[in-house]
Amino acid sequence: MNTRPELLFPLFANLTSLDGVGPKIAQNFEGLRVTKPLDVLMVLPQSGIDRRVIDTIQGAEFPSVVTVKVTVKSHRAAATKAGAYRVTVEDAATSFQLVFFHARGDYLKKQLPIGEERIVSGKIEVFDAIAQMVHPDHMVLLQNLSDIPEFEPVYPLTAGVTQKVMFKATRSALDLVPQIGEWADPSLVKKRDWPSWIKALKLAHSPLTLGDVSPNALARQRLAYDEFFAHQVTLALARSVGKRSAGRVTQGNGAYRSKVLAALPYTPTGAQMRAMDDIAADLEAPHKMNRLLQGDVGAGKTLVAFMALLIAVEAGGQGVLMAPTEILARQHIEGLQPLGDAAGVVIELLTGRDKGKERKAKLDALASGNIHILIGTHAVFQKDVAFHDLRLAIIDEQHRFGVNQRMLLGEKGTNVDVLVMTATPIPRSLALTQYGDMDVSILDEKPPGRLPIATAVVSTERLGEIVHKLRTAIAEGKQAYWVCPLVEESEVLDYASAEDRFKSLRAALGEGVVDLVHGQMPSADKDAAMARFQRGESKVLVATTVIEVGVNVPAATIMVIERAEIFGLAQLHQLRGRVGRGSEKSTCVLLYQPPLSKTGKRRLELMRETEDGFLISETDLQMRGAGDLIGTAQSGLPRFRIADMETQANLMEIAQSDARALLVSDPALTSERGKAVRVLLWLMEQEKSIRLISVG
Repeated sequence: MNTRPELLFPLFANLTSLDGVGPKIAQNFEGLRVTKPLDVLMVLPQSGIDRRVIDTIQGAEFPSVVTVKVTVKSHRAAATKAGAYRVTVEDAATSFQLVFFHARGDYLKKQLPIGEERIVSGKIEVFDAIAQMVHPDHMVLLQNLSDIPEFEPVYPLTAGVTQKVMFKATRSALDLVPQIGEWADPSLVKKRDWPSWIKALKLAHSPLTLGDVSPNALARQRLAYDEFFAHQVTLALARSVGKRSAGRVTQGNGAYRSKVLAALPYTPTGAQMRAMDDIAADLEAPHKMNRLLQGDVGAGKTLVAFMALLIAVEAGGQGVLMAPTEILARQHIEGLQPLGDAAGVVIELLTGRDKGKERKAKLDALASGNIHILIGTHAVFQKDVAFHDLRLAIIDEQHRFGVNQRMLLGEKGTNVDVLVMTATPIPRSLALTQYGDMDVSILDEKPPGRLPIATAVVSTERLGEIVHKLRTAIAEGKQAYWVCPLVEESEVLDYASAEDRFKSLRAALGEGVVDLVHGQMPSADKDAAMARFQRGESKVLVATTVIEVGVNVPAATIMVIERAEIFGLAQLHQLRGRVGRGSEKSTCVLLYQPPLSKTGKRRLELMRETEDGFLISETDLQMRGAGDLIGTAQSGLPRFRIADMETQANLMEIAQSDARALLVSDPALTSERGKAVRVLLWLMEQEKSIRLISVG
């Protein structure tokens, strides 16, 4: 079944096949990302209006929408061209006016003959002490009351698409939905008391109360689950195809690893040991490894990565560790060189700076197997970089490297195993969404000896005090980061720019003491400034967020973050993690500009209370939403139409375990439920995953 099943054709037909949708309106619908009947069904009501008939408007709250039976009493034409045409009507207890602008009197007299009864529904307000309904939404004969829904769904709209058009189009699209088999686990459906997919759609589009519009309504839960489930089946298929793709058995004898463990001044944490075991088991297995190593700031990922690379070397192969920037690559080699020496393993660095003879010598040593472990930047991807026997590729900071680059790196050897490391604690639901095709190891313990970081929340009104304290700290030989939100003065925003802050601190603290790095500087200047700070020649580094990822200067013990209230929680946490890396007590100062908003206050208070990155990231997700958290544009997150990752995260976990269990019992999706899942994949437009089934 590698073509779309025929029973779904009507849902993928032209929008003009729906009632009330002509070519012009079909074009307008594109503003809602709607191009076919199926899309219309995915736009659910966002609220609703109660249109149950009441006897009288007397005692009703104004302004509000009412539906009431009236008798037409009189008509009064507009006195001027721009004036209002008024029709006085009477309900069971009082009278009020229906008001029309630019009205044709003859038309209204026909619609509302004097002495006759009608049902009117619309917003009633008081103007000049007279109750009036301007342009009623509905005016119907008594026998046509059923034309007015008791609870009318209110849809999100776009220019040229009205509520009436939306209502008609959704009813018409619902008529096209075919009978489809059940793809969800029957026991789950029963336990949750969920309706079938079709019934859930009908209920979601015909809410009876406001409760039916909330994400917690059973119909909404069901529809959200189906979206998550289709996504997780796709990831699980990708994972099982990956699991079936041949890997190499890489088994070490422990010779190098035991030397490194003996040379360490501390014992690895339980979390580190578990991750090392997971990775060793993956390397030994006959299929490709696809694992994510997730650790909070300072949880000791580098050691785990190095131990994995040593397994490749013990097995007679090579390993490569890729970093997103040259600074990080150099930092890795500085940290690992002593351990490499202890084990007797050759580690080398390859970056874009390597040129000519030096570069050729490195490439020759790599190709002959004399370099065991290569640490590098994007330079490693170049065509002339050839390994003797590459077994393991480790990629640091996932989001900088796309899937394509992971594959390119994998082509540098035969069936290379891949390990991805990230220092960004990702909330569980997002990790499942973004990395659902990978196995995940989490480092959630801090290595011994890491001192807690004292965090202070201070108003910018006390800036002078902070600079004074900084002067004292520098006199004691300490180093500090000072992070600013923007580079150049913007007329609209009053954020202190890095350039200005650099000048004012240099004036206050002296020439040569303060250095500057920001994203718009040439790389060489940036690296030089970072290097001076790392060597301790400069004492204060003023920076934009370029220092967020991985810079390691153990001597730096102070972090000042200016306008902290405009940063995301995860970013603040990453920045704070740049200090507290040595044996000295460290401080982080969050400078905010008063007055603080409620969420701004909550964010900064949370930073003061905890250093747990996972707790911080969960809160960030609730407060900001998934798109903001990883930057929607480049996040690679799927855009769910109905499901909401913030409020329905628990459903994502259920969907993942359900999808993985299904593929274990029915890998080719040939059972009755499997066939229904294929239909779901077509429905949710996961054509890529349909191809994966055929691969399987």
